[in-house]
Amino acid sequence: MLRLESVEAGYGPVRCLQGVSLEVRDGEIVALLGANGAGKTTTLMAISGLVPIRGGDVTFRGKTLRGMAAADIVAQGISHVPEGRRILPRLTVLENLSLGAYLRRDRSAIEQDVERVFGLFPILASRRRQLAGTLSGGEQQMLAIARGLMARPTLLLLDEPSLGLAPKLVVTIFDTIRRINQEGVTLLLVEQNAHLSLQIAHRGYVLETGRIVLTDAAARLADNPHVKAAYLGA
Repeated sequence: MLRLESVEAGYGPVRCLQGVSLEVRDGEIVALLGANGAGKTTTLMAISGLVPIRGGDVTFRGKTLRGMAAADIVAQGISHVPEGRRILPRLTVLENLSLGAYLRRDRSAIEQDVERVFGLFPILASRRRQLAGTLSGGEQQMLAIARGLMARPTLLLLDEPSLGLAPKLVVTIFDTIRRINQEGVTLLLVEQNAHLSLQIAHRGYVLETGRIVLTDAAARLADNPHVKAAYLGA
């Protein structure tokens, strides 16, 4: 579904990605692991057109995304849930969800998808007319994911969905990520919680200083001595 081939990208003179190659197959959850500053967020932003690609290529279903505007990449079927949630605090929950569907014109289907995401996150249904900025951190993260789903993506890019959440909420978020995948959405997941990521992922990549240094099935990565020492606290 998605392929990165020798991608180089960064900010100004800083080159954060140095020849990153990876792939995400239809129906998978793929975890992208790495320390802070390794280039994980930059990888997602390069895919979604928020950081220019300086070398290599990103293709989605065989079509290059390089040079394509971010809105056009969303239209291809890729939705990005950014680190830090980035919800619009002065708009209501429903208004945030509506903005997630801004490229769509199928009003009745949009209404169905609102009810679908309320099924995934029931607490949002009771908060539908509440200003997003008054939600708890966990509820804001649920809203960010729900807003991403309103574009009806076939590929969802998730950046640090458990960041700053209480352990009980982290488990809820990961259970929901698994359910989203079971309902047919492919996911590329960036997450500091490597233990939970590898529990739900099919495969994973390890990124260090802008380069992929390791890739394997998720279960084998969880048993890898380097991964255990660096990311699993073992």
